[in-house]
Amino acid sequence: MAKAKSGAVWEDREVLFDLPFAYLKLRAGEKIFDRIEPIEDTKGNSGTKGRMVVTNLRIIWHSLSSPRINLSIGLNCILSTSTKVVNSGLRGTTQALYVLAAYKTNRYEFIFTNLSPNCVRHYTSVTGVHKAYAASRMYRDLKLRGAIIHGKQLRMLPQEKIFLHEHSIWNLSSDSGNLGTLVVTNVRVVWYAEINDAFNVSMPYITIESISIRDSKFGEALVFVVRPTSGGYVLGFRADPRERLRPLLTELQALHQAYTEKPIFGLEMTWGNEASKPATDDIEELEEIGEPRGEMGPNLYLASQLSQNKEEAEIQPVYSPYLGLAIEPLKEGFTLKSLFEVQTSS
Repeated sequence: MAKAKSGAVWEDREVLFDLPFAYLKLRAGEKIFDRIEPIEDTKGNSGTKGRMVVTNLRIIWHSLSSPRINLSIGLNCILSTSTKVVNSGLRGTTQALYVLAAYKTNRYEFIFTNLSPNCVRHYTSVTGVHKAYAASRMYRDLKLRGAIIHGKQLRMLPQEKIFLHEHSIWNLSSDSGNLGTLVVTNVRVVWYAEINDAFNVSMPYITIESISIRDSKFGEALVFVVRPTSGGYVLGFRADPRERLRPLLTELQALHQAYTEKPIFGLEMTWGNEASKPATDDIEELEEIGEPRGEMGPNLYLASQLSQNKEEAEIQPVYSPYLGLAIEPLKEGFTLKSLFEVQTSS
């Protein structure tokens, strides 16, 4: 049975091999940041040309000749990235991207070799996305007693908007309860205590399994059930007066549903080739993870050069063996061959 594309997000938290196409489909909110080929999975599939797809949740690699040979590496599973000198079946001795990952009780070593000479984009893309993922955990991880409140104000995340600000909300985690404030945004629900705002909880919608009203020893309570992968907590809150609970529940359930349909995972990156954008979700011919293409389209390449606002006199021409002419120096990671391939294929 294929993994669900609604409900709990698994793409960033699992390492899976040789998946059916359904598992490679982008879920709502998953964006492709980079597609690079040809890339060799040097350790697992030496001698096989493949494509690497970097999204805001995972790294996908698949064989170009047999797409059912593939990998899906969740960004949350990646422990480290580095470069390593390896013996490639297609390139011989060369420098490659080394990825160390962990899932459940297993550790995995992946080695990816870019088969385009002098191109290191697979390394910069994966390393950059992994760093951005680690820096945006507040969008996805439940946080207890974090530094999220300053001067009784929520420290806002870059894409965050506040929708509700509810005072006189009691956290029922202690025998007597704690009076505090509930702040509801487009990405999470935050509660903090009035007398000590360091006593707080931040619950991204991605971590919440359900929101309901239940009976408790304090009377009716607003109950958040947190997914097992995020700690499995059950958190209860009471409102004064009690009549506020039902409207609050309706608002929270609507925001939770809206987030589920269009999640915000917190990673927003723009590479030198093109801004990230949602792709189609048709995996039947692997169209979703991109048509074969070169390093960068010529128009985009030109725009990236001009955006540097350098005077022409500052740019010294260099000799190109490929053309037999003196040309403007190319940006790091690009080749004339790949640029001409893109131009002729478009």
